[in-house]
Amino acid sequence: MRINPNKCVACGNCTYVCPMGAIYIDPAIKRATINHDECVECYSCYNGLSQEHLNPTVVRTIRKAFSMMRLRFEPEPDVCPTAAFEPDELTWPRVVRRAFSDPRVPHESTGVQGRGTEEVKTNDVSGRVKVGEVGFTVEFGRPGLGARFHEIERMSTTLAKLGVSFEKKNPVTTLMTDTTTGKIREDILHEKVLSAILEIKTTVDRTEEIIRAIWAVEKQIDTVVTIGVGTRCDEEGEDHVVAPVLEKLGYKLHRAKTNAGLGRISNEPAAATQEPVPTGAAK
Repeated sequence: MRINPNKCVACGNCTYVCPMGAIYIDPAIKRATINHDECVECYSCYNGLSQEHLNPTVVRTIRKAFSMMRLRFEPEPDVCPTAAFEPDELTWPRVVRRAFSDPRVPHESTGVQGRGTEEVKTNDVSGRVKVGEVGFTVEFGRPGLGARFHEIERMSTTLAKLGVSFEKKNPVTTLMTDTTTGKIREDILHEKVLSAILEIKTTVDRTEEIIRAIWAVEKQIDTVVTIGVGTRCDEEGEDHVVAPVLEKLGYKLHRAKTNAGLGRISNEPAAATQEPVPTGAAK
């Protein structure tokens, strides 16, 4: 994203919209400016402000005249008065930023918008986590901090050494050069995104080991890490295996989602259960 300096009137409305704090008023040129290294191409500025098309010269003149009289002339706070935002044509590797940061953009690897994964919370349909297994979602960057792929790689390489299984349909997994080591493509390591998720699974007996490994890496990286844990409930809809481990580690449990099997195929097709009927025979 860029701000056209010929249109910008330095009203400052856009500085409050950017979740990364990447927009600022440059005192040298008296224009709003984007720090492109911090920008994640989420398009919050472009889509979050109404675009008016006032004449920039007229607006600047009025603002200057009013300031001389110690008066203020400001546009509404949700408006860019001169439509100064102009999307850049994104190429690789910067296009990765938008794929992970703009929820309206589908990932090429999955065809799904946003971060591009169903995660383990749709386990009733996907069947990713089986009895005796535990699934983890390790999210980076939210809220409002973002993450770079070299930080995500530090986590993925650590988890890979523990022999976890990375979810193949996850967008971060598709960017790995080697899932056995957790290494991510070198050309995107310094790209910043609004949010990204690693998805892994292992056996339930390793729950504490994995969480402690995540804790250790979290202290080494400059972003926010959020852990989600999913497992199979028993016949009574309860979990008496993973929950005690999480409570022991100091977590106050909140059941984020309980799947009741909606969408699961429960009845075999009639054709598969009937005896075949010879051609021409009466039923």
